[in-house]
Amino acid sequence: MNLRTAAVGMVLVATASAQAQTSLTLPDYRLQPRQLAADTWVIEGAVDDFSRANGCNIINTAFIATPEGTWVINTGPSRLYGEQQKAAVARATPQPVKRVLSLNLHPDYFFGHQAWAGVPTAALSGSIAGMQAEGRAYADNLYRLCGDWMKGTESTPSTETIDPARLPQTLRLGGHALELHRLSGHTADDLVLLDATTGVLYAGGLIFADRVPTTPHADFDAWLASLDVLERWHAQGRFRTVVPSHGPVHSGLSGLQQTRDWLRWMTGLMRESAERGVDLSELLRTPVPPRFARWAAQPAELHRSLTQWYPRFEQQALQAR
Repeated sequence: MNLRTAAVGMVLVATASAQAQTSLTLPDYRLQPRQLAADTWVIEGAVDDFSRANGCNIINTAFIATPEGTWVINTGPSRLYGEQQKAAVARATPQPVKRVLSLNLHPDYFFGHQAWAGVPTAALSGSIAGMQAEGRAYADNLYRLCGDWMKGTESTPSTETIDPARLPQTLRLGGHALELHRLSGHTADDLVLLDATTGVLYAGGLIFADRVPTTPHADFDAWLASLDVLERWHAQGRFRTVVPSHGPVHSGLSGLQQTRDWLRWMTGLMRESAERGVDLSELLRTPVPPRFARWAAQPAELHRSLTQWYPRFEQQALQAR
């Protein structure tokens, strides 16, 4: 091998090494906006549980881009996601982003806010209080679960308060009638956005599809009542397409029915088990019905829910004796 060939080889190796380092330090979520309706895009996350393999990207984010400006819905699990989301929005539309909405207090709804500095980031007042109270713990957990994907991420709660007392409210954006509603159950403050113009419902965490619902802030009775409200809206013809925060985008009520079925089964299991004096360790070995068995995050999410909530059902059963 002559010196020139050796030198070229060294350059190629150095270039490949630099590219590999860049790849390691700047992971790529490969965000691909998909158009759902006029002016309406969704960026779909993995139907899965948080992991390094998916970069903790298990959320659906979205944006509505009109000649009068753009709204972004949820900003993902990390600073990096927010930056790549911002770039994806810019590729799809030249219109400026006027508002960012977070539909609840969970971290993948707002941990991308750092990328949207200078844009109003809005959420319900209760959600903002939760972001402020729990943001550091969320960050610790996601750094542990997702490692390098989280580099440079800091909890950045929403800055613009949506007053629940002023909801429901309809705002206009480029010919779209955007309805803001406050429901509850998945959390104490679940913001729901209904685009009455396109018939697209952004249901947040109230609806899961093909995935076990998460329940750390749940009120099961309120959640089921909120699902009844959404079902009435569908019967009235107010929406056709559902964008859940977790699970496939779908038409109709399939995700709503899955979520309701799961909540009724799980709470019934806990209630009946508590009445029979079943121990938590035994309850955790309960097999799920076949209709749920292939859902994502199974059985981990069920075990988290049972561990958190079963002691309350046991207490209720003891008080009733």
